[in-house]
Amino acid sequence: MDEIRIKKRVIGRLPKCYSIAPLTWSGRSYFLVAAEKKDPCYLFDLEGNQADTVWEGPGGVMSMVQVPGSDGVFLATRKFYSPNDGADAEIAVARPGKKGGWETHCLVKLPFVHRFDILQRGEEMYLIACTLKSAHAYKDDWRSPGKVYGARLTEKLLVPGAHRRLKLKVIKDGMRKNHGYCRTKEEGGQAAVISCEDGIYEFIPPCRDGDWEVRRLSEMSASDAVFVDLDGDGERELGVIAPFHGDRVSILKRIEGEYREVYRYPEPAKFAHAIYGGSFCGREAFLFGHREGKMGLAAVFYNRERQKYEEIMIDSGRGPANIYCYEREGKSCLVAANRETDEIALYEAEIGSQ
Repeated sequence: MDEIRIKKRVIGRLPKCYSIAPLTWSGRSYFLVAAEKKDPCYLFDLEGNQADTVWEGPGGVMSMVQVPGSDGVFLATRKFYSPNDGADAEIAVARPGKKGGWETHCLVKLPFVHRFDILQRGEEMYLIACTLKSAHAYKDDWRSPGKVYGARLTEKLLVPGAHRRLKLKVIKDGMRKNHGYCRTKEEGGQAAVISCEDGIYEFIPPCRDGDWEVRRLSEMSASDAVFVDLDGDGERELGVIAPFHGDRVSILKRIEGEYREVYRYPEPAKFAHAIYGGSFCGREAFLFGHREGKMGLAAVFYNRERQKYEEIMIDSGRGPANIYCYEREGKSCLVAANRETDEIALYEAEIGSQ
Protein backbone atom coordinates (compact mmCIF):
# COMPACT_ATOMS: atom_id res chain seq x y z
CA MET A 1 0.00 0.00 0.00
CA ASP A 2 1.31 3.45 -0.88
CA GLU A 3 2.48 5.63 1.98
CA ILE A 4 -0.04 8.23 3.18
CA ARG A 5 1.47 11.48 4.37
CA ILE A 6 -0.61 13.41 6.90
CA LYS A 7 -0.21 17.02 8.00
CA LYS A 8 -2.15 18.25 11.03
CA ARG A 9 -3.22 21.76 12.02
CA VAL A 10 -5.15 22.79 15.11
CA ILE A 11 -7.60 25.32 13.71
CA GLY A 12 -9.60 26.12 16.84
CA ARG A 13 -10.29 25.47 20.50
CA LEU A 14 -13.78 24.60 21.73
CA PRO A 15 -14.56 23.00 25.10
CA LYS A 16 -16.07 19.52 24.58
CA CYS A 17 -16.26 20.07 20.80
CA TYR A 18 -18.52 17.37 19.41
CA SER A 19 -20.60 17.79 16.26
CA ILE A 20 -19.37 18.55 12.70
CA ALA A 21 -21.40 19.11 9.51
CA PRO A 22 -20.90 20.60 6.03
CA LEU A 23 -22.72 23.78 5.05
CA THR A 24 -23.11 25.60 1.72
CA TRP A 25 -23.81 29.34 2.02
CA SER A 26 -23.61 32.15 -0.54
CA GLY A 27 -22.04 29.84 -3.09
CA ARG A 28 -19.18 28.72 -0.81
CA SER A 29 -18.53 25.51 1.10
CA TYR A 30 -17.98 25.53 4.87
CA PHE A 31 -18.22 23.22 7.84
CA LEU A 32 -19.82 23.74 11.24
CA VAL A 33 -18.36 22.65 14.58
CA ALA A 34 -20.49 22.74 17.74
CA ALA A 35 -20.09 21.77 21.38
CA GLU A 36 -21.61 19.10 23.58
CA LYS A 37 -21.87 21.39 26.60
CA LYS A 38 -23.06 25.00 26.91
CA ASP A 39 -20.62 26.47 24.40
CA PRO A 40 -20.58 28.02 20.90
CA CYS A 41 -21.12 26.79 17.36
CA TYR A 42 -18.46 27.95 14.87
CA LEU A 43 -18.36 28.16 11.08
CA PHE A 44 -15.10 27.40 9.22
CA ASP A 45 -14.15 27.63 5.57
CA LEU A 46 -12.54 24.61 3.90
CA GLU A 47 -9.06 26.09 4.40
CA GLY A 48 -9.61 25.89 8.15
CA ASN A 49 -10.24 29.57 8.87
CA GLN A 50 -12.99 30.49 11.29
CA ALA A 51 -15.55 32.46 9.28
CA ASP A 52 -18.24 33.17 11.87
CA THR A 53 -19.77 32.34 15.24
CA VAL A 54 -23.27 30.98 14.65
CA TRP A 55 -24.29 31.09 18.32
CA GLU A 56 -22.69 31.40 21.72
CA GLY A 57 -25.16 28.91 23.22
CA PRO A 58 -27.00 26.84 24.16
CA GLY A 59 -24.87 23.88 23.16
CA GLY A 60 -25.78 20.24 23.60
CA VAL A 61 -25.36 19.71 19.85
CA MET A 62 -25.32 16.06 18.80
CA SER A 63 -26.19 16.49 15.09
CA MET A 64 -26.39 19.24 12.45
CA VAL A 65 -27.82 18.92 8.92
CA GLN A 66 -28.30 21.50 6.16
CA VAL A 67 -31.79 21.79 4.71
CA PRO A 68 -31.47 20.47 1.11
CA GLY A 69 -31.48 23.21 -1.51
CA SER A 70 -31.23 26.00 1.07
CA ASP A 71 -28.71 28.82 1.29
CA GLY A 72 -27.10 28.28 4.68
CA VAL A 73 -30.18 27.03 6.55
CA PHE A 74 -29.57 24.06 8.83
CA LEU A 75 -31.12 22.08 11.67
CA ALA A 76 -29.34 21.17 14.89
CA THR A 77 -30.05 19.26 18.05
CA ARG A 78 -29.56 21.45 21.12
CA LYS A 79 -29.73 21.02 24.91
CA PHE A 80 -28.68 17.36 24.83
CA TYR A 81 -25.80 17.72 27.27
CA SER A 82 -25.32 14.02 28.08
CA PRO A 83 -27.36 10.79 28.34
CA ASN A 84 -28.13 11.95 31.88
CA ASP A 85 -29.09 15.51 30.87
CA GLY A 86 -31.16 15.48 27.69
CA ALA A 87 -34.78 15.76 28.83
CA ASP A 88 -35.04 19.34 27.49
CA ALA A 89 -33.50 18.51 24.09
CA GLU A 90 -34.86 20.01 20.87
CA ILE A 91 -34.22 20.29 17.15
CA ALA A 92 -33.63 23.91 16.18
CA VAL A 93 -33.56 25.80 12.87
CA ALA A 94 -30.66 28.17 12.17
CA ARG A 95 -30.45 30.55 9.22
CA PRO A 96 -28.27 33.52 8.20
CA GLY A 97 -29.92 36.77 9.30
CA LYS A 98 -30.98 39.30 6.69
CA LYS A 99 -29.01 41.99 8.51
CA GLY A 100 -26.08 39.82 9.57
CA GLY A 101 -25.70 37.32 12.35
CA TRP A 102 -27.74 34.15 12.63
CA GLU A 103 -31.35 33.56 13.61
CA THR A 104 -32.48 30.43 15.44
CA HIS A 105 -35.77 29.00 16.66
CA CYS A 106 -37.12 25.68 17.88
CA LEU A 107 -38.51 23.31 15.26
CA VAL A 108 -39.63 20.60 17.70
CA LYS A 109 -39.11 19.68 21.33
CA LEU A 110 -38.10 16.02 21.59
CA PRO A 111 -36.62 14.74 24.87
CA PHE A 112 -33.32 12.88 24.45
CA VAL A 113 -33.17 13.45 20.68
CA HIS A 114 -29.62 12.45 19.83
CA ARG A 115 -29.31 11.92 16.07
CA PHE A 116 -31.51 13.17 13.23
CA ASP A 117 -31.34 13.78 9.51
CA ILE A 118 -33.25 15.05 6.50
CA LEU A 119 -33.70 12.32 3.88
CA GLN A 120 -34.80 12.89 0.30
CA ARG A 121 -36.84 10.38 -1.65
CA GLY A 122 -38.39 11.43 -4.93
CA GLU A 123 -39.59 14.99 -4.47
CA GLU A 124 -40.19 14.58 -0.74
CA MET A 125 -38.09 15.53 2.29
CA TYR A 126 -38.40 13.55 5.51
CA LEU A 127 -37.18 14.33 8.98
CA ILE A 128 -35.95 11.22 10.80
CA ALA A 129 -35.16 11.69 14.50
CA CYS A 130 -33.69 9.20 16.95
CA THR A 131 -34.00 9.41 20.73
CA LEU A 132 -31.29 7.74 22.81
CA LYS A 133 -33.88 6.90 25.47
CA SER A 134 -37.46 7.98 26.21
CA ALA A 135 -37.42 8.89 29.91
CA HIS A 136 -34.99 9.37 32.77
CA ALA A 137 -35.29 9.26 36.57
CA TYR A 138 -31.72 8.85 37.87
CA LYS A 139 -28.11 8.71 36.65
CA ASP A 140 -27.51 6.04 33.99
CA ASP A 141 -31.22 5.16 33.86
CA TRP A 142 -31.72 3.02 30.72
CA ARG A 143 -35.12 1.51 31.57
CA SER A 144 -37.00 3.43 28.84
CA PRO A 145 -35.76 2.51 25.33
CA GLY A 146 -35.40 5.11 22.63
CA LYS A 147 -37.49 5.49 19.49
CA VAL A 148 -37.16 6.48 15.85
CA TYR A 149 -39.56 9.17 14.59
CA GLY A 150 -40.38 10.37 11.09
CA ALA A 151 -42.26 13.28 9.49
CA ARG A 152 -42.66 14.89 6.09
CA LEU A 153 -40.76 18.15 6.07
CA THR A 154 -41.60 21.22 3.97
CA GLU A 155 -40.23 24.74 3.76
CA LYS A 156 -43.41 26.00 5.44
CA LEU A 157 -42.54 24.04 8.58
CA LEU A 158 -39.15 25.74 8.94
CA VAL A 159 -40.41 29.23 9.85
CA PRO A 160 -40.89 30.43 13.45
CA GLY A 161 -44.16 29.26 15.02
CA ALA A 162 -44.74 26.46 12.51
CA HIS A 163 -43.51 23.71 14.85
CA ARG A 164 -47.05 23.07 16.07
CA ARG A 165 -47.86 21.67 12.61
CA LEU A 166 -44.93 19.22 12.52
CA LYS A 167 -46.37 15.76 13.06
CA LEU A 168 -43.81 13.26 14.27
CA LYS A 169 -44.79 9.61 13.93
CA VAL A 170 -43.10 6.75 15.77
CA ILE A 171 -41.56 4.48 13.15
CA LYS A 172 -39.99 2.05 15.61
CA ASP A 173 -39.74 1.83 19.39
CA GLY A 174 -37.92 -0.48 21.78
CA MET A 175 -34.53 0.84 20.61
CA ARG A 176 -32.32 0.43 23.69
CA LYS A 177 -29.30 2.78 23.78
CA ASN A 178 -30.32 4.14 20.38
CA HIS A 179 -27.03 5.83 19.52
CA GLY A 180 -25.66 5.31 15.99
CA TYR A 181 -26.74 7.03 12.78
CA CYS A 182 -25.41 7.13 9.22
CA ARG A 183 -27.03 8.31 5.98
CA THR A 184 -26.81 5.91 3.05
CA LYS A 185 -28.27 5.45 -0.43
CA GLU A 186 -30.77 2.94 -1.72
CA GLU A 187 -32.57 2.68 -5.04
CA GLY A 188 -34.92 5.62 -5.29
CA GLY A 189 -33.27 7.87 -2.72
CA GLN A 190 -31.62 8.17 0.66
CA ALA A 191 -31.95 5.90 3.67
CA ALA A 192 -30.58 5.64 7.22
CA VAL A 193 -28.50 3.06 9.09
CA ILE A 194 -29.37 3.20 12.80
CA SER A 195 -27.57 1.24 15.51
CA CYS A 196 -28.69 0.32 19.01
CA GLU A 197 -28.31 -2.39 21.64
CA ASP A 198 -30.85 -4.54 19.80
CA GLY A 199 -29.08 -4.51 16.44
CA ILE A 200 -28.32 -2.56 13.28
CA TYR A 201 -31.27 -1.42 11.16
CA GLU A 202 -31.87 0.30 7.84
CA PHE A 203 -34.77 2.78 7.56
CA ILE A 204 -36.10 3.65 4.10
CA PRO A 205 -38.61 6.52 3.79
CA PRO A 206 -41.78 6.19 1.69
CA CYS A 207 -42.11 7.67 -1.78
CA ARG A 208 -45.06 9.76 -0.64
CA ASP A 209 -47.74 8.69 1.84
CA GLY A 210 -46.80 5.08 2.45
CA ASP A 211 -45.07 3.52 5.43
CA TRP A 212 -41.39 3.53 6.23
CA GLU A 213 -39.57 0.30 5.48
CA VAL A 214 -37.42 -1.06 8.31
CA ARG A 215 -34.84 -3.78 7.68
CA ARG A 216 -32.80 -5.49 10.39
CA LEU A 217 -29.27 -5.88 9.03
CA SER A 218 -27.65 -7.52 12.04
CA GLU A 219 -28.48 -8.62 15.57
CA MET A 220 -25.13 -7.30 16.82
CA SER A 221 -25.40 -4.83 19.70
CA ALA A 222 -23.80 -1.76 18.13
CA SER A 223 -22.96 1.79 19.02
CA ASP A 224 -22.42 2.95 15.41
CA ALA A 225 -22.28 1.48 11.91
CA VAL A 226 -21.54 2.70 8.38
CA PHE A 227 -21.80 1.12 4.93
CA VAL A 228 -18.56 1.02 2.90
CA ASP A 229 -17.34 -1.19 0.03
CA LEU A 230 -13.73 -1.68 1.10
CA ASP A 231 -12.83 -4.66 -1.09
CA GLY A 232 -14.46 -3.20 -4.22
CA ASP A 233 -16.64 -6.22 -5.01
CA GLY A 234 -19.75 -4.05 -5.45
CA GLU A 235 -21.37 -5.13 -2.18
CA ARG A 236 -21.09 -2.91 0.87
CA GLU A 237 -19.64 -4.10 4.15
CA LEU A 238 -20.63 -2.72 7.54
CA GLY A 239 -17.99 -0.94 9.59
CA VAL A 240 -19.15 -1.31 13.20
CA ILE A 241 -18.35 -0.02 16.68
CA ALA A 242 -19.70 -2.36 19.38
CA PRO A 243 -21.26 -2.45 21.90
CA PHE A 244 -22.63 0.91 23.15
CA HIS A 245 -19.61 3.24 23.50
CA GLY A 246 -17.62 0.04 23.23
CA ASP A 247 -14.06 -0.91 22.37
CA ARG A 248 -14.61 -3.42 19.55
CA VAL A 249 -14.20 -2.17 15.97
CA SER A 250 -15.19 -4.68 13.27
CA ILE A 251 -16.02 -5.08 9.61
CA LEU A 252 -19.00 -7.26 8.75
CA LYS A 253 -19.45 -8.77 5.28
CA ARG A 254 -22.66 -10.23 3.90
CA ILE A 255 -22.07 -13.96 3.49
CA GLU A 256 -24.87 -16.40 2.65
CA GLY A 257 -27.50 -13.78 3.44
CA GLU A 258 -26.18 -12.55 6.80
CA TYR A 259 -23.52 -10.12 7.99
CA ARG A 260 -20.52 -11.89 9.52
CA GLU A 261 -17.37 -10.45 11.05
CA VAL A 262 -14.39 -10.70 8.65
CA TYR A 263 -12.08 -8.23 10.41
CA ARG A 264 -11.52 -6.89 13.91
CA TYR A 265 -9.17 -4.05 14.82
CA PRO A 266 -6.26 -5.75 16.58
CA GLU A 267 -6.49 -3.92 19.90
CA PRO A 268 -9.29 -2.50 22.07
CA ALA A 269 -10.35 1.02 21.10
CA LYS A 270 -11.83 2.17 24.39
CA PHE A 271 -14.96 4.38 24.10
CA ALA A 272 -14.94 4.23 20.28
CA HIS A 273 -17.14 6.98 18.92
CA ALA A 274 -16.04 8.83 15.75
CA ILE A 275 -16.86 6.92 12.54
CA TYR A 276 -16.72 7.43 8.76
CA GLY A 277 -16.98 5.20 5.71
CA GLY A 278 -16.12 6.46 2.22
CA SER A 279 -13.38 7.89 0.05
CA PHE A 280 -10.09 8.81 1.70
CA CYS A 281 -6.90 9.35 -0.31
CA GLY A 282 -8.58 7.99 -3.43
CA ARG A 283 -9.60 4.68 -1.86
CA GLU A 284 -12.55 3.41 0.11
CA ALA A 285 -11.71 3.53 3.80
CA PHE A 286 -13.25 2.93 7.20
CA LEU A 287 -12.16 5.55 9.75
CA PHE A 288 -12.84 5.55 13.48
CA GLY A 289 -11.68 7.33 16.62
CA HIS A 290 -11.95 6.59 20.33
CA ARG A 291 -12.17 8.81 23.39
CA GLU A 292 -10.42 6.82 26.12
CA GLY A 293 -7.23 4.76 26.41
CA LYS A 294 -4.87 5.71 23.57
CA MET A 295 -7.58 8.06 22.20
CA GLY A 296 -6.56 7.24 18.64
CA LEU A 297 -7.83 8.08 15.16
CA ALA A 298 -7.24 5.31 12.60
CA ALA A 299 -8.12 4.28 9.04
CA VAL A 300 -8.69 0.76 7.72
CA PHE A 301 -8.19 -0.12 4.03
CA TYR A 302 -8.40 -3.37 2.07
CA ASN A 303 -5.22 -4.40 0.24
CA ARG A 304 -6.46 -6.26 -2.85
CA GLU A 305 -3.03 -7.60 -3.76
CA ARG A 306 -2.49 -9.14 -0.35
CA GLN A 307 -6.23 -9.75 0.18
CA LYS A 308 -6.18 -8.43 3.73
CA TYR A 309 -7.28 -5.43 5.75
CA GLU A 310 -4.58 -2.97 6.75
CA GLU A 311 -4.59 -0.10 9.23
CA ILE A 312 -2.85 3.24 9.54
CA MET A 313 -2.78 5.47 12.62
CA ILE A 314 -3.66 9.09 11.84
CA ASP A 315 -3.31 10.55 15.34
CA SER A 316 -3.39 9.54 19.00
CA GLY A 317 -3.94 11.10 22.39
CA ARG A 318 -6.63 13.51 21.16
CA GLY A 319 -9.97 11.73 21.73
CA PRO A 320 -12.19 12.47 18.69
CA ALA A 321 -15.96 12.47 19.15
CA ASN A 322 -16.85 12.94 15.46
CA ILE A 323 -15.06 13.38 12.13
CA TYR A 324 -15.88 14.78 8.68
CA CYS A 325 -14.02 14.19 5.39
CA TYR A 326 -13.88 16.22 2.16
CA GLU A 327 -11.59 16.78 -0.84
CA ARG A 328 -9.69 20.02 -1.51
CA GLU A 329 -6.95 20.73 -4.08
CA GLY A 330 -6.19 17.07 -4.61
CA LYS A 331 -5.89 16.26 -0.93
CA SER A 332 -8.17 14.38 1.42
CA CYS A 333 -9.10 16.62 4.33
CA LEU A 334 -10.32 15.29 7.66
CA VAL A 335 -11.80 17.47 10.39
CA ALA A 336 -11.91 16.00 13.89
CA ALA A 337 -13.78 17.31 16.89
CA ASN A 338 -11.22 16.14 19.45
CA ARG A 339 -13.58 16.37 22.40
CA GLU A 340 -11.23 15.10 25.09
CA THR A 341 -8.63 17.78 24.34
CA ASP A 342 -11.00 20.64 23.30
CA GLU A 343 -9.24 20.68 19.93
CA ILE A 344 -10.66 21.26 16.45
CA ALA A 345 -8.11 19.67 14.13
CA LEU A 346 -7.72 19.62 10.36
CA TYR A 347 -5.70 16.78 8.85
CA GLU A 348 -4.55 16.95 5.22
CA ALA A 349 -3.63 13.60 3.68
CA GLU A 350 -2.03 12.72 0.37
CA ILE A 351 -0.42 9.65 -1.13
CA GLY A 352 3.34 9.46 -1.58
CA SER A 353 5.48 6.62 -2.85
CA GLN A 354 7.34 4.51 -0.34
